[in-house]
Amino acid sequence: MRECGMLERDRVALRSASLCRQLVVDELLIQFLLQDNILTDSMAEGILAEQTSQKRSLRLLLLLPKRGPRAFSSFCSALRETEQRHLCELLTQSQEKDGKEAQGFQPDEEREGRAGWQLMQTSERRRERYSDSSLPLATQEETVAKRARTHEFMEYSLDADSPITTPVRPCTHDLYLSQCPRSYAMTSSPRGLALVISNMTFDPPDLEPRKGGEVDYDVLSKLFTDLDYAVTLRRDLTAEEMRTCIESFRRRPEHRSVNSSVVCLLSHGVEGAVYGTDGQLLQLQWVFEAFDNVRCPLLQNKPKMFFIQACRGEELDCGVEQVDGPGRSSSPSCEQRDAGREGPRGAGARQGGDLELPRIKLPQRSDMICGYASLKGQTICTAAMRNTKRGSWFIQELNSALRLHARDTHMADILVQVNGRIKEREGYAPGRPHHRCKEMSEFTSSLCKDLFLFPKYQPHSL
Repeated sequence: MRECGMLERDRVALRSASLCRQLVVDELLIQFLLQDNILTDSMAEGILAEQTSQKRSLRLLLLLPKRGPRAFSSFCSALRETEQRHLCELLTQSQEKDGKEAQGFQPDEEREGRAGWQLMQTSERRRERYSDSSLPLATQEETVAKRARTHEFMEYSLDADSPITTPVRPCTHDLYLSQCPRSYAMTSSPRGLALVISNMTFDPPDLEPRKGGEVDYDVLSKLFTDLDYAVTLRRDLTAEEMRTCIESFRRRPEHRSVNSSVVCLLSHGVEGAVYGTDGQLLQLQWVFEAFDNVRCPLLQNKPKMFFIQACRGEELDCGVEQVDGPGRSSSPSCEQRDAGREGPRGAGARQGGDLELPRIKLPQRSDMICGYASLKGQTICTAAMRNTKRGSWFIQELNSALRLHARDTHMADILVQVNGRIKEREGYAPGRPHHRCKEMSEFTSSLCKDLFLFPKYQPHSL
């Protein structure tokens, strides 16, 4: 028996409650299924838009039986490519159990799992029936963390295989027309200059080599090249060499003819500073000042993006158990006009058209957005973790979000998405300090407009 071309035994295997609990559905797995034409773009976006890992898994597993006879084998290949081979074995075992059930044998645990699956499937069908409504998916939330069940794969979160390299999705003409009136100009080619400095080896013995730092270095180079930035790469610089490099970068005359700039600093760090390879600190305040409206006039009124992949403390965030119940809501703060900002109406106004028009003044620093891999430390600082094969969580999620969503999402919302994805992540390495560790990124912004990168779009080409 088949359902839309999938074998019955394969369809039943996908109903495994254990599979749904353990499956990790991220952009990498979805990209494999996209490239194999198992999912459409709209299906992929719908899956990744789900707010919990449980719902993403359920959504995918309900779609697969409807995607033809190749869907099951493609899904198994994607599992192998994303270091989830143990789930392939689980599917094989499920098929064997299904054969026993055909002979009248059905374990209690599996019966309960199938019953739960049927309840979730009913909920999903209800969602499809009311697809235009905003009703959430009515499923029971699982509190069990999705972890690999064998030693070989138990460090999935810390040791997956490779970063996502899917092509950046292009912006559409309609999106550009709808957003450009309230956005920063972003039509130059290149879009801007980008500087990536990554320190991986250090002279002081107490600063360990940043294993996996070379992955972030390569990922950012490819990412901003694909976003049409002229990328300058530097690695393993002392604090003074970093200062000289940044000074040289901010003085480049090409800033005059481009629309934006990017600076990425990857190193060990403390609150407010990052380390050079010599163990000396480069203050981030100095970095921001180097690009302010006084010291970098060629970038006045242009967006300046900073991404800091560095610890801002030494203590791991061990997380806290979530308390059941509705989320807290707070009333919006009341916006008040600064009474001292504007004088009485008409005060100081020109009484005639013959007076010279005063020059517009700018604040000393504006039009900046900075993403940090970890929270600003107070009593407890958060350590930004790195992954030796896929790089740091922050750079992973930044890379994924920009490649998949820069075409229709402005930068502030991109960084909100990054925050949300990192909030869900959890280290899994029993017996090590990183076991069940958490991380939380944040960003600060003085942007005055929406910052869309409008990837691969050139107005004059139409």
